[in-house]
Amino acid sequence: MDIKEKRNEKLKQAKIILNALGMPKKQKNDRSAWVFLALANIKPHDSWNSARSPLLPTVEIMQFIRDHYGQDYKPNSRETIRRQTLHQFGQARMVDRNRDNPARATNSKDNNYSLNDPILKILKEFPEGEWGKFITEYKGNFKELTEIYERKLELEKIPITLLNGNKIKLSPGKHNQLHADIIHEFCPRFVGKGGRVLYIGDTASSRNEGGKLMVLENKYLEKIGVPPMCHDKLPDVVVYDEERKWLFMIEAVTSHGPVSPKRWHELEEALSSCSVGRVYVTAFQDKAEFRRNAADIAWETEVWISENPDHMIHFNGDRFMGPR
Repeated sequence: MDIKEKRNEKLKQAKIILNALGMPKKQKNDRSAWVFLALANIKPHDSWNSARSPLLPTVEIMQFIRDHYGQDYKPNSRETIRRQTLHQFGQARMVDRNRDNPARATNSKDNNYSLNDPILKILKEFPEGEWGKFITEYKGNFKELTEIYERKLELEKIPITLLNGNKIKLSPGKHNQLHADIIHEFCPRFVGKGGRVLYIGDTASSRNEGGKLMVLENKYLEKIGVPPMCHDKLPDVVVYDEERKWLFMIEAVTSHGPVSPKRWHELEEALSSCSVGRVYVTAFQDKAEFRRNAADIAWETEVWISENPDHMIHFNGDRFMGPR
């Protein structure tokens, strides 16, 4: 049997397994079958009992498919593979994301995917062993597997106690940890007891995987003259000091940029009808991150560094923190 025939045979077998696992139509097409073969590290001439579960980023999955199955997915196909195959494999508890570090942020370049043990057990019995029996076991344990996985993820989430005492949890990751630092460390020092969190998002997942807004007080924002805005246009955290009538617009910088002159002008235009003073703050985790971004920070804004929480850096010149 030549290489083309071997490739077609493995593709057909992968689809048989995906069908038996109960995957929807779009998750047992050629793309999903090739991804499944890559995750199992099964090459055209391999037997299924040699299946393994390496930790594979999406780009390495695409490289495996290119090298061994001759399907050259372009770089812009990465999101399709992630959204239309890997995401559903994860929902079906076939795949673990970041088995080596469940706390890794959703948008990290080090994200990886791997088959879990129940699926590996099925593959090692295919096609002549007791793979059908193990699929029945897998389906019977699906709810339990999902609950175990969700409990594991819940333990990794970042707890935040808001200024009013309400508690929320954000997805794990550096960016959301900085959000927690802003609420727990910055606000008590520089906003005070009169502070009210009007916006905070679970940014590790909200832009890429349908994550949710954790706090969004639309009515209160409109009350102080902030027009209805898409959450993508708001800074990462928005806090209102009800006593001083100051609106803190806080950008948390771990990968995206600070309050630059362009960003400042955009926000000022959007907030032209706002009836309260605005204080623009860029928050960093450490001095090294601040130094990398210092040249882009707008005048008439503030900088706060989490590792030195008692201090502020004022890019104002003529006065300390406050609205202009």
